[in-house]
Amino acid sequence: MKALNSTEALTVVKESITQIIPDADFTDVRPDDKMRDVLELDSLDFLSLVEILSERTGVRIDEDDYPELTTLADTARFLVARTASPPLDT
Repeated sequence: MKALNSTEALTVVKESITQIIPDADFTDVRPDDKMRDVLELDSLDFLSLVEILSERTGVRIDEDDYPELTTLADTARFLVARTASPPLDT
């Protein structure tokens, strides 16, 4: 798993959303807007996004993590943090 910087993480998020909504327009989405509302992602779309992000980054995303995936900026920060630190042994 490669550590991501903020720019790379944001690109991964946007590309992943585009896989679900090919005509997604990010010009109206500010970094701190609730992306599910602005992009009209329903719950199935959101679950697809979680799966795609997990596959592309190798980051395990649990249901407890969903509140951290509210905005584009939050999601990018989450991915940066998760790719930067080694997973904890449980």
